[in-house]
Amino acid sequence: MSTHDDNAGAAVARPLGAGDDTVLPFQLDRSDIRGRVARLDESLARMLAQHDYPPAVGALTAEAAMLTALIGQTIKLRWKLSLQIRGSGPIRLIATDYYAPETEGAPARMRAWASFDPEAVDPSAPGFAQLGEGVFAILIDQGPGTTPYQGITPLAGGSLAASAQSYFAQSEQIPTRFEIVSALASAPGGQPAWRAGGVMLQQLPAEGGAGAARPEADADGLMTAQGVADMAGRGEDWNRVNLLLGTVDAHELIGPHVTPEALLWRLFHEETPRVYPVQPVRFGCSCSGERVVEALASCSPEEIAAMTTPEGKVTADCQFCGAHYEFAPEELGARSGGH
Repeated sequence: MSTHDDNAGAAVARPLGAGDDTVLPFQLDRSDIRGRVARLDESLARMLAQHDYPPAVGALTAEAAMLTALIGQTIKLRWKLSLQIRGSGPIRLIATDYYAPETEGAPARMRAWASFDPEAVDPSAPGFAQLGEGVFAILIDQGPGTTPYQGITPLAGGSLAASAQSYFAQSEQIPTRFEIVSALASAPGGQPAWRAGGVMLQQLPAEGGAGAARPEADADGLMTAQGVADMAGRGEDWNRVNLLLGTVDAHELIGPHVTPEALLWRLFHEETPRVYPVQPVRFGCSCSGERVVEALASCSPEEIAAMTTPEGKVTADCQFCGAHYEFAPEELGARSGGH
């Protein structure tokens, strides 16, 4: 379940607190469930500050970024995990990237971007409804020499978090739950900035055992997390832990007055929680002039000429970070096109 709380920012202090811009892995030994607690503060603010998004688009992009942080940290990732949410409505695309730490202990890097019709978006309506019909996709790219993986599921359940839960139930048959909150937060006299918090739960695969013959399906005919857990004969543990997570308060998730460790103990002390080293997260973009040149290397001289400004420059802007690049035409595909 995902929640956007417009009032949550009223009690949020802006100075970075313990657990901000981090993902904390944990395990619940009693129920054999793993999870993550994440908070995005300055990193999220920088992702969204690059663009003047309406509130509905900003909230949806913040939710996607939080999902990306939670999912990215669960994967043995050598390079990049991406989410792509595509819809037929006024909000057309949400794209996020999570780059694995380059060295042990280094921060992971994240970026996010949204495409929308500014004339058609209703700034006061929920963002998910303005996606229309569409798909939720997870892409995993382990780098050169590997074949990227892509998994797709329909948008369903009323939120990106619910769509992600359906993805894991359908594609991976792993019971998964997300609880996410985002808000525009500010200290007295300060400028509002986006902040988000979330918890992810996943039930570890059972070793042997039999459960229900037919998993539970939702109204869209998709498998549910509870149905997958029941099928594995572990529905009681899954249901109990989800009831505990359901007691979380928006301000506990978004922090910073409750540390992630304190939140875990408050929610799951009867489940024997164990925590692992925390993963820091920072805003970061992979764009560069070299990448732009590579992308335009296949363009013909005629195509380069069409892109050249009256001032004799070819320009490119990064949609994620806003970086601006300028090149002389001879630096680009016009040169390659002569090979």
